[in-house]
Amino acid sequence: MTSTSCNEIAKELLDQCLAGKPPDRLPPPLLSEPCAQALFGIWVEGLADRFEPALCDTYVRLFAQAVAHRDQTVDARELAARYQRIRRVRPATINPRRVFVLSRVTLGAEVAVTSVLMAAARRRFPKAELCLAGPRKNFELFAGDPGIHHAPVEYLRGSFDERLAAAAELREILGDPDSLVIDPDSRFTQLGLVPVCADERYHLFESRAYGSATERTLPELAAAWAQETFGVSGAKPFLCLNGPRPQASAISLSLGVGENPAKRIADPFEEKLLALLAATGHSLAIDMGAGGAEAERVLRAVARSGVKARLWEGSFSGFASIIAGSRLFVGYDSAGQHVAAACGVPLISIFAGFPSPRMFARWRPVGAQATVIRVDQPDPTQTLERVREALLRYA
Repeated sequence: MTSTSCNEIAKELLDQCLAGKPPDRLPPPLLSEPCAQALFGIWVEGLADRFEPALCDTYVRLFAQAVAHRDQTVDARELAARYQRIRRVRPATINPRRVFVLSRVTLGAEVAVTSVLMAAARRRFPKAELCLAGPRKNFELFAGDPGIHHAPVEYLRGSFDERLAAAAELREILGDPDSLVIDPDSRFTQLGLVPVCADERYHLFESRAYGSATERTLPELAAAWAQETFGVSGAKPFLCLNGPRPQASAISLSLGVGENPAKRIADPFEEKLLALLAATGHSLAIDMGAGGAEAERVLRAVARSGVKARLWEGSFSGFASIIAGSRLFVGYDSAGQHVAAACGVPLISIFAGFPSPRMFARWRPVGAQATVIRVDQPDPTQTLERVREALLRYA
């Protein structure tokens, strides 16, 4: 089956679910490995991005079928029934020797959500060993803190079986009966659906449904959940990077969109944005992202704008250090905005391409020095003018 056919089937399924008319069974083609990318990228993410409890229920019922299809040892109904039990918020009652916090995998969520839960866990269990289970690049955001340990686990966005393999690896790591596991809606567990340890020592922050009656941000919701679960109030996002924070007057900039072109504003916005920022008289530091098309886009914008800029081609943690030492961060909805907010750096977020108002409410960065430009109509000229107006706050 071609990727186009897979995409069409996944999109049709998503439309049915959003219309409140989900089928009883997943379409059989989406259970095959050739359609894994479409199943996860279009359907699973499409449901999650709406932050609606009813869509969580739909996801659990249908995706449990997919897990059972790939793993004959599990029963779809039992998986769904377990989820209904573990999604309930309950106070932590054990005093563990070790606390594992599962990675959200994506870097922005690691700052906005995971770090909040780590901060709460540290305060609730000060004598326990605190471990982040996830990729190395994610742990690097906290590697400067000797009290945070790393349990290396990778998540491969490939085949269905590769994605499920991460949960199997975690079960080995989380086997200690004297440990507690905090799941911030991780991809490792397929958003809490796949068990990785005994239920009594597992707590799921169901970020897609928790606080559904509010317009609060994810960091605020994570803090509220932590208070209910651990009795700890006021937990906030944080980073602890290795090495000293650089002191510079640069404006840091990210044009990354996380493989979602809807977050971009069309040309010639980016080159004009660079020229506008350079006209402030401050130097620019621009992240080249993961390379490939994103890096080419950055290079093209720099060349067309005629500005001089420092181009960062290293790790994200390295660029996070640059953001932390910046006078201002500017970028699309991306990990950089959450780093800036956590570090108290003034920021301008150009927030476009969200599929629902609730997603904007959840993912927007917050802070006294945060300006979020909500872009409902992605017009380059109008958006640039709004950035120009926002810059007046930081003159």
